[in-house]
Amino acid sequence: MVFKRNVLALALASVGFCAASASHAAPQANDGSDQAAQTAASSDVSTAKAKAQAKEAEHVKNLSTITVTGFSRSIETSIDVKRYADTVVDVVTAADIGGLPDVSISDALTRLPGISAERINGEASAINIRGMSGGFVETTLNGREQGATSGSRVIQFDQYPSEMISQATVYKSPKASLIEGGVAGTVEMQTANPLENSKQYSAVFNLRGSYNDRGNETDGANPRGYRASASFQGKFLNDTLGLGLGVAQMYQPHVADQFNGLAYNGTKDVNGDGVNEYTSEGFEMQQNGGSARRNGFMAVAVWQPSDSFTLKADGFYSHFDSASFGRGFRVKTLSNGTITDPNIQPDGQVTGATVTSDPSNPYYTIQTTNDDDSTVTSVLSGGLNAKWTTGSWTVTGDVGMSRAKSDMTNAVSWTLPFNGLGTANPTVASDLSATYQLKNLNIPDVSFNRDLTDRSQMALAKVGVYPYIYEDTTKAAKLDVQYDLFNNSVISAIQAGARYSQRRYQADRAIWEYGNDFGQYQNGQVPLALNDGNSHVACFKGNLSGFPCFLSVNSLAVLEENGITPAPTRQWANDWTQIQSATVSENVLAAYVMADVDTMIGDHNLTGNFGVRMVRSEQYSEGLQNIGDGSAPPLTDGLGVVSTNYLMVRRGKKYTDYLPSLNLNYHFDDANQLRFAAAKVMSRPPLNKLMAGGGSWIDGNKYNMWGNTSPFLDPFYAKAYDLSFEHYMDDNGGAIVAALFYKKIDSFIEDRTIDPFDFAAAGIKVPINPSTGQPYENGQYQTAVNNDKGGYVRGIELDYSKVFKSLPGAWSGLGFTGSFAYSQSKVTETSTLGGTPQQIGLPGLSPRVINGTLFYGYKGFDTRLSARYRDRFVSNQMSEDSQTVYYAPETVVDYQASYAFQSGSLKGLSLLFQVSNLTDQPTRTYFGRDDLTGTLQWFGRQYYVGFTYAL
Repeated sequence: MVFKRNVLALALASVGFCAASASHAAPQANDGSDQAAQTAASSDVSTAKAKAQAKEAEHVKNLSTITVTGFSRSIETSIDVKRYADTVVDVVTAADIGGLPDVSISDALTRLPGISAERINGEASAINIRGMSGGFVETTLNGREQGATSGSRVIQFDQYPSEMISQATVYKSPKASLIEGGVAGTVEMQTANPLENSKQYSAVFNLRGSYNDRGNETDGANPRGYRASASFQGKFLNDTLGLGLGVAQMYQPHVADQFNGLAYNGTKDVNGDGVNEYTSEGFEMQQNGGSARRNGFMAVAVWQPSDSFTLKADGFYSHFDSASFGRGFRVKTLSNGTITDPNIQPDGQVTGATVTSDPSNPYYTIQTTNDDDSTVTSVLSGGLNAKWTTGSWTVTGDVGMSRAKSDMTNAVSWTLPFNGLGTANPTVASDLSATYQLKNLNIPDVSFNRDLTDRSQMALAKVGVYPYIYEDTTKAAKLDVQYDLFNNSVISAIQAGARYSQRRYQADRAIWEYGNDFGQYQNGQVPLALNDGNSHVACFKGNLSGFPCFLSVNSLAVLEENGITPAPTRQWANDWTQIQSATVSENVLAAYVMADVDTMIGDHNLTGNFGVRMVRSEQYSEGLQNIGDGSAPPLTDGLGVVSTNYLMVRRGKKYTDYLPSLNLNYHFDDANQLRFAAAKVMSRPPLNKLMAGGGSWIDGNKYNMWGNTSPFLDPFYAKAYDLSFEHYMDDNGGAIVAALFYKKIDSFIEDRTIDPFDFAAAGIKVPINPSTGQPYENGQYQTAVNNDKGGYVRGIELDYSKVFKSLPGAWSGLGFTGSFAYSQSKVTETSTLGGTPQQIGLPGLSPRVINGTLFYGYKGFDTRLSARYRDRFVSNQMSEDSQTVYYAPETVVDYQASYAFQSGSLKGLSLLFQVSNLTDQPTRTYFGRDDLTGTLQWFGRQYYVGFTYAL
C-alpha cells in the first residue's frame, strides 16, 4: 500500500485532533476520494498508485465516521495519528477545546509510554521522557519554541491549561524540519483550528468545584477550589473565516504535611573514639499550604479564501499566581550541639540522638519557621502563519514570539526562645534540647525539652526576603518550502526551510534581611516581640500529629508594628545578588533540507524521510566579575553604594552543528509496520548555567573565582536510534507497539573546580596585586564545564491499547490502554549529601515506568481508572538549600466518571466526578539509602465535581 503525503494529510485532517466523533466528524472527509482522484489525474501517476491512493482514501473516509465517544474516541484518534506519522511519536488528543479532562497537560502526557512527571505541590509539572529530565525536552506551541518560567529551559506544563490545548504530540525521533533542542524528545502542543470544527458555531462551558481532604489539617489552608472555562468556535463568510476564543480560570489550594531531613554536611566525633561521624545539617517539620490561581486566554483567527491559501493568527496567554506558606520547626546545625545517645549507621551517619545546646558554640538552635513564598509567572505566545499551495509547491511562513516571566520571592522568618525579653539585653536561650530518631521512609520520632509556644519567651529573630525575577523571550521567523514529486518512484516530496530566532534571558536577584539566624544581633537590631494579634498557636494533625505544637507568626504584621518595611535590593554587601543578575542571549540560524520517502520494496511499501539540519548558534552573556582592585568603572547598587571593584563583562562563543536524521517505516501489510530512526540530536545548556561573571577572593598572591556558570558551555549532543514494531488491529480500535531506543550522549554539564586555571587564556581579567604591581597568580576557578564522560540511555517500551468493540452489547464500551517502559544508564555522578561519597544515577531516570488506564463508555456514561508508577529516580528538591536526592518509587492513581445526556432538553450537558491522587500517594526522598531520610510529604486527595455544557 502507498501512503502518499496528500492522503496522509487528509487522514489527519479527517480523524485528527478536533474532529473524531459522530458529532465532530470532519466535513472534509467526504471529499477524500475526489481529492485523491484529482491529484492522481493532474499528476499523471501510475494506475497502481492511483488505486492505492483511492483505497487509502476510502480507509480515511471510514475513519471519519467512527461513532465512539468519550475517552475511547481520544484513544482511537491517538492510535490513528501514531499509525500514519512519519516519525516515532505518541499523542494525546482532545475532541474539542476543553475536551481534555486532565488537571494539567502533564497528567495527560504521563499516559504515554516512557513518560513520567515530577510533582510540585502534589501536581504533575515538569516531565521526563525515556529517563531524561525536562532540560533535555524541547517544547513548542503551534510550532513555536516556548520560553520557560523555570529559570532554565525546563517547561512547567502546569502553566498550560488543559482546557485550551486540543492536542499534544511527543516526537521521540526527530526529523530535519523539527526545531532542534530535544535530546529526550520534543513536545508539540496545539490549540484548536475553528475551520476544522464540524459545527458552524459551537460553545463549551465547563465548571468544577474541588475539595482537598487534607485541607483542614493545615492551619490557615483552604480545602476548596474551582476550575472554570468557556470557549467559542465559529465559521463565517461561507466557511472561509474561522474564529476561536477561549478562557480558563483555576483556583487550586494546595496543602502538604512535611518532614524534611537535611544533608549530612557536618562531621563530629560523637562517641569519643577519635573517629568523626557524619551529622546532618538538621531537619524540619512543617505544615505547608497555599493556593495557585491561573488565568488562561486563547484566540485564533483562520482565513482560508481558497483551497490554496490559509492565513492563521493565534495567541495564548497564561498568568499563574501562586502563594505558599510553611509553618513549623527547624532544628539547625546538629554538629554544633552536644550529641548524646547517638544512633550511628555502619557508614558513620548519625540518624538519631539527643542534641543539646553547647554553651561554647551558639550555632545550634531550634527555630520556629514561618516561610512565605510567592511566585507570579506568565507565558505569552503567539504569531502569524501563512500557507500557500499551487500545483506541486507548498510555501509556509511563520513569525512568532514567546515570553515567559517569573517573579519569585522566598521570604523566611524564624522565631527563637530568648531569656530576658523586654529588657535591654535579651539573650538566646542556651538550654535547648531535641531528641529525634529517623525511621527510614516513615515518620520519625521528634521531641523537645521545652514548650516553644510561650510568647513571653519567643520572639521574631530573623526575617529574610529573597526575590528572584527572570524573563525568557524568544522571537523567531521561519520559511518552509515543499515540492511534491508525484511521478517519482522513491521520493514523494522535497522539503527545505530556514529559521532565525533570538532568545534573551534576564535574571535579577535581590535581598533584604533583618536579624540573625542564631539571634546574634548587630547594628542595634533586637528581637521583635510577638502578641495575640500577630501570632497564634497551631498544632500538627494527620500524619504529623505526634509532633509538638508551634507558633504560627505573621511576620509582615510584626515588622509593620515595629515600623519596618522590607525593601529588597541588589547590593555589594551581598554581591551574589549582583553576580547572579545577568543576561544571556542566543541568536540561532537554522536551515534544513529533507526528502520524503515513498517507494515499494517488492510488494511492501517503505515510507519515511531523511535530511540534515544545519544550526549556526551564537551565545553570549553580560554580567559582573568581581576583580576587587578598584580599577573598574564606578557602579552603584540598590542602596546607593558606589563600587569600583566590579567589571561588566560580555563573554560567549559561536558554533555550527550539522544534525542528520533518518526515519523509515516498512509496511508489511495494512496492520503491521516496522520503524527505524537514527539521528544526531542536541539540547542547549540551561540558560541559568550560561551566565558570565563571577565572584572572587584573594588567597595570598592567588586570584580565585566562583560562579559555577559559564557562557562557553557546549550543548548536550547525542546519537539517537529507535526501532519499533507496530501492530494495528483490524477494527481500528487497538494497537500493540514494542520499541527499543538507544541514546549515546557525548558529555554532560557538571560543576568543577579547576586549580590552577589560566584566566588570561580564557579572556578573564586578573587584577593587579598592589604589593607587587603584577597580576595575581592563577588560582582556582569554580565553574561549569562539559565533562568528558558522556554515557548512554537505552531501554524498551511496550504499549497496548484496545477498545473492545467486538464484545456484545454494553460490554463493547470497555477498553484498556497501558504501557511498560524500562530504561537504564551507567551515567553517574558523585554525591556527598549522605556523608560518604556515593555514585547516584542520571537525574530523571526511573528504571521502570508503568502506566495503565481501564476505561468504559456506554450511552453517555464514561468512566476510567488510571494509575501511573515510576521507579526511584534522582532529582533536585528544595529544602533549606537545593539538594540532589533519590525519590522513592511512587504510584499515583486517578479516577473519573462522567455522564453526557444524549437527548431532550439536557442534551449537551455532561456531569463529571473526578478524584486525583486517589490513594494519597506521598513523595518520599532519601540521600542514597532509605535510612538517610530526606523529605516525607503528603498532599491529600483532590476531589472534583462539575459539569460541561456544549452548544
